[in-house]
Amino acid sequence: MMQNKLGQIYGSTKMLFQQTASWVKKKKRHRNERLCEKKTRYHPVAGTALNQLIKFPRLHHYMTELACKYTTYRLLHLSRSAVYTVDPANVEYMLKTNFANYGKGLYLHSILSDVLGDGIFAVDGAKWRHQRKALSSEFSSKMLRDFSSAVFKLGAVKLARVIATCDQAIDIQDLLMKSSLDSIVKILLGIELDSLCGTNEEGNRFSNAFDQANETALLRIIDIFWKIKRFLNIGREAALKENSIVIDQFVYNLIKSKIGIIHHLEDKQSLITKRDFVSRLLELNETDPKYLRDMVLSFLVAGKDSLAVTPSWFLYMMCKHLHIQEKIAQEVREVINLKDHSSVDELAASLTDEALKKMQYLHAALAETIRLYPAVPMDAKMCFSDDTWPDGFSIRKGDMVIYQPYAMGRMKFLWGDDAEEFRPERWLDKNGQFQDESPFKFTAFQAGPRICPGQEHAYMYMKIFAAVLLGSYMFKLADEKKVVNYKTMVSLQIDGGLYLHAFPRLRNESKTLNPML
Repeated sequence: MMQNKLGQIYGSTKMLFQQTASWVKKKKRHRNERLCEKKTRYHPVAGTALNQLIKFPRLHHYMTELACKYTTYRLLHLSRSAVYTVDPANVEYMLKTNFANYGKGLYLHSILSDVLGDGIFAVDGAKWRHQRKALSSEFSSKMLRDFSSAVFKLGAVKLARVIATCDQAIDIQDLLMKSSLDSIVKILLGIELDSLCGTNEEGNRFSNAFDQANETALLRIIDIFWKIKRFLNIGREAALKENSIVIDQFVYNLIKSKIGIIHHLEDKQSLITKRDFVSRLLELNETDPKYLRDMVLSFLVAGKDSLAVTPSWFLYMMCKHLHIQEKIAQEVREVINLKDHSSVDELAASLTDEALKKMQYLHAALAETIRLYPAVPMDAKMCFSDDTWPDGFSIRKGDMVIYQPYAMGRMKFLWGDDAEEFRPERWLDKNGQFQDESPFKFTAFQAGPRICPGQEHAYMYMKIFAAVLLGSYMFKLADEKKVVNYKTMVSLQIDGGLYLHAFPRLRNESKTLNPML
């Protein structure tokens, strides 16, 4: 009996000690957590989403002003913070070092999917890896490079001919938009769209619908009521729904047309079935219409705007700096030995890979244009779990994180006191050779695993068009006094277009360029 009581007392005492130890351990853990919370630092709050809505027409100016003041800062949204940075160390950590912790996530996918579906710019994980592999494989192939070069040369000559027929100011951005769409569709599907010459109204409707959808997608990031508007089908969301129908019809019709062409070919192994992107996808049994639609649209997104936006700002810079325009025109003439009596066809045919590589000053001027006017001025990711950035500040799970190529290009601590000046020489070494910058400082093509696989193709396109246009014409602004601004969209288009006068440099009439397309 006594032993039982002693056993009970011993058991009770042991349990009490265990409970006391557990309580002490718990209190210590809570104390440590409170100490950690006190040590946790978050980036300074610089405003709210309401400030962005108010400043929306000049949004990138506003964000640049904040970046000059804070480098990295937070803007408060209804349910989360959005962290904006121009710090290359933070950008590298987000895009490379801890890449797996930052992606589109469900929130950004919901914003983008109404337009981009499950395309590469709207997804993570297996879907992203599959599309990335396909795109990287295509962009690395010599066949696509050669085909693209021929398409770009033909497009540049067509554009030069259209300019030759104009006896008044031209909206060069509009012409470049149509030309880039024609080139991208040709490379994607092997189809002649011919929106540049005005024979394809569907292409124009698609471009207009896509531009409006582009603007609405960016506004969704800062408009906390966009889901309610979509549910009620009002305002911009109602317009987006209609624009999405136009976009889908255009893309699906192109794919349907391509499949029809292939089915009617007698020789299924013909070279024509292998040069364009979609034909090779079909040969790999990628026949799901939705998958093809998302891939084609992603390619169009990557190409149509970026390939037109940068040359538009480039020509604007050439008009603002006529001595640089003349220097580039002279470089083109010297590299290809261009004569006054040469034709635009001969000019384009002379633009071999070797010749383009020699145009170092042109390359520098294009890079300088991209630094100041990146085609995509901001890029957003979602943080998947709590993290600490290299600057020592913390990021919460669910925060949106945005790096800003537009603002980064204007940071004096990155580019010097002349950061806002257009100076191609900053890209050249003492021997006049182009020297690239870190992709975490010059972020226009992204960096890390998501770096743009088409960067070389983009430079090839821009150099071909710039060489053909500046080799053929001297450009001046139609209105020197008019202020040129961007339109706040996902891409950095010039608001209201860019009107220029073109004065011929070549006396000889164009002959027919036949790159055997």
